[in-house]
Amino acid sequence: MAQTDTKTAYERVQAARSGKRPMGSYYIEHMIDDFVELHGDRRFGDDAAIVAGIGYLDQMPVTVIAMERGDTIEDRMKRNFGCPEPEGYRKALRLMKEAEKFHRPIICFIGSSGAYCGIDAEKRGQGEAIAENLYEMMGLKTPIISVICGEGGSGGALALGVCDTAVMFENAVYSVISPEGCASILWKDASKAPEAAAHLRLTSYDLLKFEVVEKIIDEEGKSDREICSSLKRVLIDELNKYRTMSAEELLNHRYQKFRKIGA
Repeated sequence: MAQTDTKTAYERVQAARSGKRPMGSYYIEHMIDDFVELHGDRRFGDDAAIVAGIGYLDQMPVTVIAMERGDTIEDRMKRNFGCPEPEGYRKALRLMKEAEKFHRPIICFIGSSGAYCGIDAEKRGQGEAIAENLYEMMGLKTPIISVICGEGGSGGALALGVCDTAVMFENAVYSVISPEGCASILWKDASKAPEAAAHLRLTSYDLLKFEVVEKIIDEEGKSDREICSSLKRVLIDELNKYRTMSAEELLNHRYQKFRKIGA
């Protein structure tokens, strides 16, 4: 685990946004065995920005939910560049409740600039879908680990961020608003985004200090495969820790995790 920050906050933002950065599907492919993708929210349709299904992590059955922006321009357009719509969040919640029923741990991969803000998404209840996820995830009686692997923006990211352990990649960011949006509101000048990024305290090191996240995955000088291997070890260790907890102990642990933030 890395212990000191060597880059500016905005350099971390740029690294998190890199088009070459692996997203959720990469880690599913290289970490989850026998993965079967499941589709649809049973209300409206399917959302390609959320890849979700079941598989095995080191022979442990798990439910995996991942934000995915795609690789080619055609794929990215189909996935709204990784910005989920209401049906994506509802699909995620449907699979999380199924995981609770069958006592499967849940692993969420977060990597999105935010929820899709199109008018159709708003008409179908974008805000309600995010709020419902926050409410329901707080009481799910199965372990939840959220991995912030890229840009985690606003409520769109938080909708998969209610968890027992939050793991954050060294070059990922997690914030209520983008630096450009913050600069535009505060100073009416988006060019001040680097200054806004520093004030937002959105890096992995900032959030570890605030106890918003519990683990940082070191990236400097490592290949994607090495990073994936480090993440896999952390996930296995964390899930093994929660397997010994009762449902009551697990929910109390999750409650205390969020109560201590900002204290």
